[in-house]
Amino acid sequence: MMTDSIQSQPESTTGVTDTARPLNVAILGAGRIAQTMAKTLTMMADSPTYSAMVTPYAIASRSQDKADKFAATYHLPHAYGSYEAMLADPAVDLVYIATPHSLHAEQAIACMRAGKPVLVEKAFAANLEQARAVIDESDKTGLYCGEAIWTRYMPSRAVIDRIIDSGRIGAVTGINANLCYPMTHKARLTDPNLAGGALLDVGIYPLTFIDMVMGAQEIDHLATSMQPYPTGVDAQSTTTLYYADTTMATALSSMLCVSDRGGMVYGTEGYLVCHNVNNVSAVDIYNTDHARVDHIDMPEQLTGYEYEVAASVQAIRAGKRDTIEMPHADTLRMMALLDQIRDEWGLVFPFEHQD
Repeated sequence: MMTDSIQSQPESTTGVTDTARPLNVAILGAGRIAQTMAKTLTMMADSPTYSAMVTPYAIASRSQDKADKFAATYHLPHAYGSYEAMLADPAVDLVYIATPHSLHAEQAIACMRAGKPVLVEKAFAANLEQARAVIDESDKTGLYCGEAIWTRYMPSRAVIDRIIDSGRIGAVTGINANLCYPMTHKARLTDPNLAGGALLDVGIYPLTFIDMVMGAQEIDHLATSMQPYPTGVDAQSTTTLYYADTTMATALSSMLCVSDRGGMVYGTEGYLVCHNVNNVSAVDIYNTDHARVDHIDMPEQLTGYEYEVAASVQAIRAGKRDTIEMPHADTLRMMALLDQIRDEWGLVFPFEHQD
């Protein structure tokens, strides 16, 4: 009988030894985000920039029929009707985990124990305890384990950093970011057993936008509130972070409504308007008179996922367990923040209850 979980394979420290060839990438899970990754891998394989990095190799689902249809649609040569079958394939070099948050930790650990490096979709895990267990396994096996939060890897991040570092908007004192989509029609988002809710799915992006601007600066305290969905998960929320340097940053997320997805960085000499914190398309710079003094469009991309894949391949080839863009320390810091916010709300997922 096939289940959501993966039975542990024998521990292995095997990894990619031939760094000259493209890595065979397998996708674990066949939902919507897996489809976007499959499209990305296909486009990368056809791109002069990325073709030497990856080969779209396999899909693993709990259903052989679903896996076969997925493989046919995206021209993947291998389709597995169980996760265990995919892990038994010695040709798999990297597994992209595209299942609900609540399954990430168990599946990532099983992959690494089978000798497979992993790129784990955000949120990396359901909570900090799970995230630590995954990274501990990366420590034990020496295998790469990355978090696939795409905005960390995009060129827009470096563009925003350069503007702030240049002093064009002066000293940063405030940040505001939001991301909201009507998504209650998706069953996993309203299901507390799958770590549903807006926070882990879309709320992580405004918080990540703030974190990328502020870096590892310690948060002095926070204030947060949320409106629950009838199932008990968070439907929408707002969180304000207070930093020791007096910077205030506010994040808004919702799965009930549409928002402008804006990211604002306020400074003593001007401010930035970043269009779409979930995939910044352009940045406008304004001066103290609210006059726009510059407009910067982001480079054309395949889907936006190619950056996290390329960074993962480079890390694996270099024998590293994480990337510069999303080191394990940043993953743990963000998971701790998400836990702290849920603690303030009193929101506990059913699988987190202690006997």
